[in-house]
Amino acid sequence: MEHVAAPLNCLAGVRVLDLTQFEAGPSCTEALAWLGAEVVKVENPKSGEPGRNAFAKGPGRPDSFYFFEFDANKKSVTIDLKSERGLSLVKEMAKKADVMIENMAPGTIERIGLGYDVIRALNPGIIYAQVKGFGEGSPYEKNLAFDMIAQACGGTMSITGEPDRPPVKPGPSLADTGTGMLMAISILGALYERQASGRGRRLEVAMQDAMLHYIRIGFQHQAVTGKAANRNGAGTAADSAPPCGIFPCAPGGSNDYVYIFARQAEHWHRLLKTIGREDLIGDSRFETVEARREHRAQLDSMIAEWTRRYDKYEAMRTLGAAGIPVGAVLDTMELMNEPSFERRGILQVVQHPSGPYKMTAWPVRFDGLPPKIAPAPLLGQHNGEVFSEWLGMSATDVEVLCREGIV
Repeated sequence: MEHVAAPLNCLAGVRVLDLTQFEAGPSCTEALAWLGAEVVKVENPKSGEPGRNAFAKGPGRPDSFYFFEFDANKKSVTIDLKSERGLSLVKEMAKKADVMIENMAPGTIERIGLGYDVIRALNPGIIYAQVKGFGEGSPYEKNLAFDMIAQACGGTMSITGEPDRPPVKPGPSLADTGTGMLMAISILGALYERQASGRGRRLEVAMQDAMLHYIRIGFQHQAVTGKAANRNGAGTAADSAPPCGIFPCAPGGSNDYVYIFARQAEHWHRLLKTIGREDLIGDSRFETVEARREHRAQLDSMIAEWTRRYDKYEAMRTLGAAGIPVGAVLDTMELMNEPSFERRGILQVVQHPSGPYKMTAWPVRFDGLPPKIAPAPLLGQHNGEVFSEWLGMSATDVEVLCREGIV
């Protein structure tokens, strides 16, 4: 894997104190870690963060694959935040940190004594980041939220599904990872600003608020029509003008489909030529977007008749080569087994103490290479290293903390 991935030092020297759990916060700090920041995850000494154990583990694995996926390239220390000594350790670490981030339940970080005002007094230049379900000032500010709750309240479900059916939750964890990415970008901006100003920032993002960012195309549709964006099945929230949708392929399995989007005139004409229906070029029933909407059933049936002759890979190759926007519907197993992803470092094999596993990497390539993945840490794996480098503790000091159950 060395030849398709490289360690990145974009954020070398940046220290991140990570008090996040599950996905929204860890997605953010993992992005920073991939870019070269030193991310130190603070965990409960007894059980670690919930993501280690809340999901099924593979045979012989100490932690869930979920934890592996969202906590790569990080370091782990264990600190009992219910003890005064433990809180004192975190405060000392905050003095050394460039970024501190948390996504605990509303009010928790303040209640235990690590709120923004406390930390800012210790380190005025710190970037203090918080990820919550609902924003400050929202009527639901104190409510708990997970990905699916934020997707419901943030609009993504309302534009997902068939027009005559109930709303559907999109498969991707948009509210979790999507919110984490927005916070990661904002942290980078705040770090850049601090180089000139020397000032820290308090950054807050609510998962519900973030979802509005991801459905901007729906608001565009509303601005034009004066009505709430509707569900268009496999079409888009703004315009389901055909051909735009999923068409069946051979041999007819659950994911044997191909998505075709040929709304523009040149794409539509290329599609007609490719499926052997050049005779319809210029036909008034299909020549304009409005006309194709009126004759959608006939149009979709004609395209499906052609796609059913091919498997989804062949259909994608043929249509793509003709300059038509098209994509085979690929499932997780097909993606994981696609050799080009591993050759390019988009999927990487990670050498974990419990054995190797393959996972998705950061998809952006830097000078031709994506960042290299280091395995998610074992619980408390870096206690000695971090407490020594950040706080100047000796091995004996750390041993005493261990005996006292502080770490």
